Amino acid sequence: MNRFATLLNSYFAIERNGSSIKQECIGGLTTFMAMAYVIFLVPSMLHDAGLPKEAAFTATIVVTALSTLAMGLFANFPVALAPGIGITAFFAYYVCGTMGLAWQTGLGAVFISGIVFLFLTVTRLRQLIIDSVPMDLKYAIVVGIGMFIAFIGLRNCGLIVADAATLVALGNLTDLKVLLAASGVCIIAGLMARKVSGALLLGILMVTGLGMLAGVTPAPTSLTSVAGFDFPDIAPVLLQLDIMEAVHYGLFTIIFSLTMVDLFDSIGTLIGLSRKAGLMDAKGHVPGLDKALLTDSLATMAGACLGTSTATSYIESAAGVAAGGRTGLAAVVTALLFLVSLVFAPLVALVPGFATAPALVIVGALMMQEVTHINFGDTTIAVPAFLTIAAMPLTYSITSGFGLGFISYALIKTLAGRPKEVSPVIWIVALSFAINFSLRLH
Repeated sequence: MNRFATLLNSYFAIERNGSSIKQECIGGLTTFMAMAYVIFLVPSMLHDAGLPKEAAFTATIVVTALSTLAMGLFANFPVALAPGIGITAFFAYYVCGTMGLAWQTGLGAVFISGIVFLFLTVTRLRQLIIDSVPMDLKYAIVVGIGMFIAFIGLRNCGLIVADAATLVALGNLTDLKVLLAASGVCIIAGLMARKVSGALLLGILMVTGLGMLAGVTPAPTSLTSVAGFDFPDIAPVLLQLDIMEAVHYGLFTIIFSLTMVDLFDSIGTLIGLSRKAGLMDAKGHVPGLDKALLTDSLATMAGACLGTSTATSYIESAAGVAAGGRTGLAAVVTALLFLVSLVFAPLVALVPGFATAPALVIVGALMMQEVTHINFGDTTIAVPAFLTIAAMPLTYSITSGFGLGFISYALIKTLAGRPKEVSPVIWIVALSFAINFSLRLH
């Protein structure tokens, strides 16, 4: 056992990253608990696009497990990947819905976008883009993602709800699920204040247990009731993508949109999580990020082949990072748990959304700490940083926040008579976002 522990420590550089095997396992388990909802939500949306639901279920888990395993073993990053929720919605309800394309053609477009990602990664253009982002905007990205995570958490808690007059409003505080979720925020915060190891995971499990006691979430009736799941076949969606039809259709707008969304969603997520995990140096560089971006690119292509929409880095990995995950071992643990969920899917379903939501709120609060590093005394920085932070939760898109930040930074610096502070890469990216935003209007 000691030899195995030594091997793990050597391969993942666990001690060098200020972590331990126990800490990594807790981090991986926490990430899994925070994003386990994807194994139910993504297949449902893919089914709306026309894919067989059972096959989509298996494809989602296989893609998530394999891509996350690659991120852990190859890139040594504590980041999990899965078919993106926003991108899956775009795929299901716009590509296969509004445009009426067959899901096989849509998967072909996803595969082509993966080739574009791979080209940008191999030529190091993605790394060049990341290095060109000013430190203040990098901090703003971290804070914006935190706000986005918190917004998702508050919504899943039921503490905020949609409102026709004010867009959002306070939820029903007499609802027992809402009260349990709110108590979860306090429980996790209290445990963290006491420096209890695995506070996020313990909070999730405690709220789940309270929900079972209160009768608002089902408790397992027996061991067999959660272990008798029939393994669904992936064959109906495996290698069913139609690349030639996607090329013949001329899906420039779709491929461009998929490329922009995944490129900057993954960049934003990796920057935010790297900063939070202490993997980013003083100059904003992240050692080994090129491997993480390469893994992300290949995961997109693999997802299309296996039958899902674009696979991307998940912001819920921040929960695992906050719980102690610092190396790829955390991602490996997450991947293995997703594979196990193929057999124990009913057991995973016992953890309700209102139990995982409080962890997202806490993580969002923790990521707000980076706001103190932003130079708000300089208007040319303060306004782009603010737009980056505010747009992510308000538009429900990391990419939109990224885009508005880039565009405003370039324009404001120029109007202020400081165009030399804007690199050519910033201008290219800002123009690309402007084109992307204009395409959405047509």
